[in-house]
Amino acid sequence: MTFRALVATRENEALSTKVTDFDDADLMPGDVTVRVDYSTVNYKDAGALSGRIDVVKQFPLIPGIDLAGTVEASSHPGIAVGDKVVANSWGLSQTHHGGYAQKARLSGDWLVKIPAPFSTKDVMAIGTAGYTAMLCVLALEHGGITPDRGDIIVTGANGGVGSIAIALLSGLGYRVAASTGRLEEADYLRDLGAADIIDRRTLSEPGKPIAGERWAGAVDSVGSHTLANVLAQTRYRGVVTACGLAQGLDLPATVLPFILRNVTLAGIDSVNAPQDVRIEAWSRLARDLDLNKLARTTTVVGLADVPDIARRVLAGQIRGRTVVDVNA
Repeated sequence: MTFRALVATRENEALSTKVTDFDDADLMPGDVTVRVDYSTVNYKDAGALSGRIDVVKQFPLIPGIDLAGTVEASSHPGIAVGDKVVANSWGLSQTHHGGYAQKARLSGDWLVKIPAPFSTKDVMAIGTAGYTAMLCVLALEHGGITPDRGDIIVTGANGGVGSIAIALLSGLGYRVAASTGRLEEADYLRDLGAADIIDRRTLSEPGKPIAGERWAGAVDSVGSHTLANVLAQTRYRGVVTACGLAQGLDLPATVLPFILRNVTLAGIDSVNAPQDVRIEAWSRLARDLDLNKLARTTTVVGLADVPDIARRVLAGQIRGRTVVDVNA
């Protein structure tokens, strides 16, 4: 039997994608088969599809680091036929066929049962970006950052991580400042819960190694000079979470924020996070994320639209989250 999939191939170092029929027999090994409803387009997906980020390690491969759907077959303990499940990262889109297809076969160890009240569409509106945002919130809490400690800055605020982080943090009672290069999107960010809108240019250029204290904590998906400036402006015993590199993978900073203000820089890894951490993150998302706010961040597209969406993600032209209906 065949199903529709977006398949990436490479010829003479050039990566290309095409929606085509894919045979069940060519799926990779796994103890769970999922009928996929939705996937999504994350920054990592966009980098993979463009070849800008060396994500895809073998060809041909079905990209898509996220998927959600219904279990069709399972020999994995605790995963039953009919379960609604979500998968984020692991080897998807790197060494294992991913979510841009109507069917997936993968390890049950990679799956989390979708908690109520979420649908499969909801969890892909969240996706790795929103799950990463929740990991950042958990790290802030672990570092003792409570709403009464002061403002939290969210960089890359219009993106997937940023949008969900603002919605989560504001819902938990934090006062959030949103850093963006698209000031015309200020109303969107305020609707999600941002109290202040900051022009990213005030953070994206080389700055002082230590500056006035402004933030109790941060969710940074940008890296480079932006992260360095956020660190330099973080208050005593503040916590900065780092989960992205949209500006760059360098960190042109000094040790001064760490040794003068006891600032913590917490790295956030969503790819290989252990299962108990994933379950906690999804449980907290189900409890703490306002579904009305989530809906305002979300656009739905079909499989054939994915390459264009990927280009627009890399160009900074997409706000919020893009859900891929693999059956459209």
